[in-house]
Amino acid sequence: MNGQIAAVIFDLDGTLVDSEPNYFKAERRLLAEFGIEDFDEEMKRQYIGMGTQEILGDLRRKLGIKESVRVLAQRKNDYYLELARQQTEVFPEMRLLLELLHQRNQLMAVASGSSFPVIEAVLEVADLARYFSVAVSADSVPRGKPAPDLFLETARRLGVRPENCVVVEDARYGVTAARRAGMRCIAIPYLVEEPVSAEFLTADLLFPGGMGSFSAKLAFDWITGSPEAVTPNAP
Repeated sequence: MNGQIAAVIFDLDGTLVDSEPNYFKAERRLLAEFGIEDFDEEMKRQYIGMGTQEILGDLRRKLGIKESVRVLAQRKNDYYLELARQQTEVFPEMRLLLELLHQRNQLMAVASGSSFPVIEAVLEVADLARYFSVAVSADSVPRGKPAPDLFLETARRLGVRPENCVVVEDARYGVTAARRAGMRCIAIPYLVEEPVSAEFLTADLLFPGGMGSFSAKLAFDWITGSPEAVTPNAP
């Protein structure tokens, strides 16, 4: 690393907070309203990292649901917020990384496929809002991940050039979006698989063991250009 990082952009779900279990419950509840009871964890896996609009649009087409994506998204968000307000778990090493960067006065943002009310509520419940100058929802851009729109819009709002940003992501769609935006990327796969998917291998810094192998200190050193920075073992 060479110290040219002006801003660090964090994905929210699966990166900062372990929200996927709550989203899975919300989606199962939503689909059950349409008589669909077989939405399981295997089906859910293919959607991890995608924006809400893209997920619901695909499910609507595949399952023959007549309701609009807008209405489906509102119902899903309501169900998710009900769960998130009861419990939202922040990954401890991620909280440590935020604190280390905050002490350094590092510019930080959240860029998420979730709706803005969900982002706002989760950051508040998890006591994370104070770390971020900007929070951007995929609802604010024409296309969600893996398109680069969300990250480019976040950089624009921060007033930072894309090449001077690093994205922290847990999903292959997010890594692809970061690369298409011309940004560097730290990848911590939410789903740890062997072999590691090709998208993750394009990241500048990869923790192939997922959050179980993630080190806040190592990531901080890499971002800040510390001479002690090293790369995790390859898969």
